[in-house]
Amino acid sequence: MPVNIEIKARASDWAAQLKSGLALADRTERLLQTDTFFNCANGRLKLREQGRAGAFLIFYRRAGLKGPKASSYTLLPMTDPKRTLKALSAALGVKAKVVKKRLVCFAGRTRIHFDEVRGLGRFIELEVVMKPGEALAAGRREAEKLRLALGIKKSDLAAGAYAEMLRP
Repeated sequence: MPVNIEIKARASDWAAQLKSGLALADRTERLLQTDTFFNCANGRLKLREQGRAGAFLIFYRRAGLKGPKASSYTLLPMTDPKRTLKALSAALGVKAKVVKKRLVCFAGRTRIHFDEVRGLGRFIELEVVMKPGEALAAGRREAEKLRLALGIKKSDLAAGAYAEMLRP
């Protein structure tokens, strides 16, 4: 499975952090995403629908830690997301639905997400895309460097998925 090194944090100074992210970006993309999370005992499984940008079934495993962490994932393009949603909802049950506006800033091999999550607020996610066989420590160092460049404080780091934050 491919691996990313990821950091998630609450945005403590959205305007300044967004300005820094845009300055680092090679290009940007705006998305409106709906992620439906399903009950899954061996990781996280979600159907991501994002309009013209397509739909994907995403399975991933990631430790529930604050700070840089490895996330291994499988991403499958979906040609019929409505039927997929219906089938998986019936088979597994829905854990949570997350709706967010996302601005993606592509900075080299890192995707910087500026997320406005319905019911949760504003967050920043970093995803350093690792090469097969590359040492994870290199990705952690890169993520930490970007965390500092974006002014993300350690006290703002978040551990889980948005789906878990939405649940009481």
